[in-house]
Amino acid sequence: MSSQSTPSTPAVSGWRGLVADWSSDQQAFKVSWGKAMMWIFLVSDTFIFSCFLTGYMSVRIANTAPWPNPSEVFGLRIGSTDVPLLLIAIMTFVLISSSGTMAMAVNFAYRRDRVKCASLMFATALFGVSFVSMQAFEWTKLIVTEGVRPWGNPMGAAQFGSSFFMITGFHGLHVSCGVIYLLVVATKVLRGRYDRTGNYQIVEIAGLYWHFVDLVWVFIFALFYLW
Repeated sequence: MSSQSTPSTPAVSGWRGLVADWSSDQQAFKVSWGKAMMWIFLVSDTFIFSCFLTGYMSVRIANTAPWPNPSEVFGLRIGSTDVPLLLIAIMTFVLISSSGTMAMAVNFAYRRDRVKCASLMFATALFGVSFVSMQAFEWTKLIVTEGVRPWGNPMGAAQFGSSFFMITGFHGLHVSCGVIYLLVVATKVLRGRYDRTGNYQIVEIAGLYWHFVDLVWVFIFALFYLW
């Protein structure tokens, strides 16, 4: 069967046709290349985090040694009272709040309000820095005060340390990279870099990454701190 073409849109066959198809955003995908590649990256990252969390659940279920109680391990002493999971609750609140500021930044980006967009992206990055700082405090407390190591744990199962540092560390790396990403994009937005082209989709792409990082934390919080 032969294909018909109009003079305005001639059909191209062979390798040239393949290259023409995949060099056009609308023919290869229904979204831009930037957004499509970010989705592909997030899908691959989902597999990695899924493997980590599945491995953690398998180790914990199969382990015969007592697993440390998260409410005690991650609690904070306020005065003379031990408050379970206080720091983790604050970290979770901060990270979820950052999703709100990021969503508003995307909204203002498509309104072409670069000052409000950049301000909200800087606020989101500040939330990210706060989260990583609290995570660093949490790590310091476990390593220095509690004596937890990747290869050992005085409070129970030895695999607790390796699971905790691997999963939370990998997520913390994602947050840190996201903060740098947001700062770079926000600076360009504030300088009017995207006003020249009128295309603010990079803000939405950065938002996709940040929302993914927040969503992963919800699963880490549920499986590691509440279980």
